[in-house]
Amino acid sequence: MTLDDKINYSIELLRKSEKMALKMDPENGFYLAFSGGKDSQALYHIAQMAGVKFKAHMNLTSVDPPEVIRFVKKNYPDVELIKPKMSIYDMALKKHMVPTRLMRWCCAEFKEMSGGGKVTLIGIRNQESPRRSKRKEVSTQIKGTRTEETFDQWSEHKEKMVACASGKDKILISPIINWTERDVWEFLNSNNIPHCSMYDEGYKRIGCILCPMSNRKQKIRDCKRFPHVRHKWIQTIQNLIDEGYINHNFQEAEFGFNWWISKKSFDEFYADEVLQMKLDFKD
Repeated sequence: MTLDDKINYSIELLRKSEKMALKMDPENGFYLAFSGGKDSQALYHIAQMAGVKFKAHMNLTSVDPPEVIRFVKKNYPDVELIKPKMSIYDMALKKHMVPTRLMRWCCAEFKEMSGGGKVTLIGIRNQESPRRSKRKEVSTQIKGTRTEETFDQWSEHKEKMVACASGKDKILISPIINWTERDVWEFLNSNNIPHCSMYDEGYKRIGCILCPMSNRKQKIRDCKRFPHVRHKWIQTIQNLIDEGYINHNFQEAEFGFNWWISKKSFDEFYADEVLQMKLDFKD
């Protein structure tokens, strides 16, 4: 498919599913999950091109890059910024652990709780990761059961699904699921849509500062660029140590922080940082 084909397909998908969105939320239509990143921008502008009714929301986490927030406020003033009831640091104390790649509770607490009882538009793409490569156009989360379907499969029983959906249940629509990263940039640039300056500085993604999913190189860059966030996480780890929730052999909180951003298991990190140093010293 060419980019024009993908754009037309995305628009058609939005128009087909708008009836259901209006049925679940007559006042606002779709709940559009916005982040200020390139994919959510493409989603936002495709929804505009489709002429469907939607309300965009951006869930803040307390570790959002200031540049992203300023960009959204300037270029997307209609997007509702939703402040968290609790900072991510306080949430870590409540959870008794920092978020990790395998235990990524931060997304569940700050991002995925919104949009319940509505048809939510999300800007995920199959190309992003092996996990997302399995996602379909429509994902339903009804009564704890998650189903991935194409729109045609879903439309066969959508009336029944909507009748069951309520409260925290969700129907997620992914209009740009088949787009590539190149498609996204071509779409934005060809339509003269400005993007956040952090992309021009080499950032591949502009999500949360020190996101557990980012690579170590980006985390090191985040530490230098946002030292206050590094300090707050070290302080949080110290609190977890003092409360007895972290029982590794951490000599100090900074050692624990360096392990956290290393993307290694604790045994691997300990062997590399402590045991190897001892061996070198003996030699």
